[in-house]
Amino acid sequence: MTAKQLVVPLSEMKSFVERCMTKVGTKKDHAESLAELLTVADYRGHYSHGLNRLEMYIRDVQSGTTSISEDSPTIVKQTVSTALVDGRNLLGPVVGKFCIDLAITKAKDTGIGWVVAKDSNHFGIAGWYSMRVCQQGLVGLAFTNTSPVVVATRSKVATLGTNPIAVAAPANNGDSFVLDMATSTAALGKVEINHRKDMSIPNGWGVDKDGRQTNNPEDVLRDGGLMPLGGAEESGGYKGTGLAMMVEMFCGIMAGSKYASNIRSWKSSKEMAHLGQCFVAIDPGAFAAGFTDRMSDLLDHQRNLEPIDAENSVLVPGDPERQHMSQCDTSGGIPYHPNQIDFANNIAKELEIEPMKIATACK
Repeated sequence: MTAKQLVVPLSEMKSFVERCMTKVGTKKDHAESLAELLTVADYRGHYSHGLNRLEMYIRDVQSGTTSISEDSPTIVKQTVSTALVDGRNLLGPVVGKFCIDLAITKAKDTGIGWVVAKDSNHFGIAGWYSMRVCQQGLVGLAFTNTSPVVVATRSKVATLGTNPIAVAAPANNGDSFVLDMATSTAALGKVEINHRKDMSIPNGWGVDKDGRQTNNPEDVLRDGGLMPLGGAEESGGYKGTGLAMMVEMFCGIMAGSKYASNIRSWKSSKEMAHLGQCFVAIDPGAFAAGFTDRMSDLLDHQRNLEPIDAENSVLVPGDPERQHMSQCDTSGGIPYHPNQIDFANNIAKELEIEPMKIATACK
C-alpha cells in the first residue's frame, strides 16, 4: 500500500528552512536565499534538491566548511561581458544569485554576460538561475561542478560530478523552454530518496563498487557511484561522460577552482568544497528578430505531436515541472512522503526548533 503524502504549504517549507539555517548561525538574508532555492526545487518536483538537501547545508555551516560571515561575493576581474567572481566560500545560492544578476546586467548592456565563480558551494537546482534570466526576456544558462560521484564509462571509480546543465528561454504568453538536467542518468539525490523510501532504483542509474550495474541504492551510496547520462557504453554513456567533462571545463577549470576528483568527497564536512560555477545570460534581441515567436512555434509543434499513448501527451522541457506545480497549487502545498517529514522532524528536534507544520494528507 502506498503511504499517504503529507502536504506542507510553500510558505511553511520556506520558513522551516530559514528556522534551521538561522539557528546554526546563518545570516537572515543568506538563509532566505537558500530557503527560496530549496522550496522552489520541491515545488517543481525536484525532490532530490529540496528538503532532501537541507541537512547537508546545516552540516557544512556547523563544521565551518561553509562561511556564514558578513562577506559578499567579490568580482576578481571583469570585462564588459565577462567576470570572474570569488564566492568567498559562502552558501552556493548566495554566490549564484550574485553571479546570475551580474550576468543579466552585462547581457542587457552588451548582448551577453558570462560569469564564472570560484570557491562556491552547492547552489541548489541549476534551473533556478536560468529561469531568473528567462524572466528578464533573456536566454539563461547555468552550470556547476559537484563532488565526484559519477563513474565514467569503462571505469570503476567515481571521478566526475553530476555536473548539471540548465537552459531557459522565453516564448510568448509566459511560456518557456526550461531544461534542467544532470549529466548523470539520475541525480544522486534521487538515489537517496529511493533509499529513504526503501525502493529499488531503475537500470542505468548506478553501479556497485566493482563498476557493475545495480538496482540496490545502498550499493550506489556505500561504495559505488552513479552512471553517466546514457547509462552503459552501448547505450551512449560515453556521451554523458563527455558532457560532464564539458561542464568541468566551464566551471572548475575556467574559474580556477577545484574540479573532478580534486573536489571533496560527497557530504564531507572536513574540508571546503571550492566548487566552480558558470552563469550565462544572452539577449536574443542581439540576433534575428522574432525569437519568442519561433520558440513558441517549436514548443507547440512538439506538444502537438501524436503520442504513443493517448493519455500521455508529448511534453517539452519544463512541462513536467509545470504539471507538478499545478498539482501543488491544487493540494495547497508540496506533498511529501512520510519518511521525508520524519527526516525534517529529526532535524527540528536536533536543532531544538519548531517542527514543520503539516497542512493535510493526500493519496
